[in-house]
Amino acid sequence: MIVLPVSLTTAGALALIHLWLAFRVSQQRMASKVMVGDQGDPVLLARMRAHANNAEYAPFAMILIVLVELAREPGWWLWAIAGLFVVGRLAHGLGMVRPAPNPLRAGGIMLTWAALAALAVWAIVIARQTPATVVRGAPATATPMA
Repeated sequence: MIVLPVSLTTAGALALIHLWLAFRVSQQRMASKVMVGDQGDPVLLARMRAHANNAEYAPFAMILIVLVELAREPGWWLWAIAGLFVVGRLAHGLGMVRPAPNPLRAGGIMLTWAALAALAVWAIVIARQTPATVVRGAPATATPMA
């Protein structure tokens, strides 16, 4: 059995953040009595965008974290990058409801971008270092595919 501790921990943390962001949207919907769209409510719009923004970034990061963890043993660098991504998502979610510009929103997106860029470059480096015919855990084939 393959256990991916960095991926599992990060996915759990991001899922909790996503639920928290969704709950904040629902709270504002109830308070403003807006069930569809934002109807011009700036707080609801900000909370909706924070939730959607997380939904846009988290999947890419999770795919890269899983692939890097499968390709390499999970060292402290992967833990650190995944942790920075989670902190960035949390900070961005908190910052979205504050007047712009603010350090939580800006810092959150900068951590998100930095972590995503680091994961993307790391994945490309791993791919370039690994022979194309080798798949971890798969038996080597002696016959070429026709």
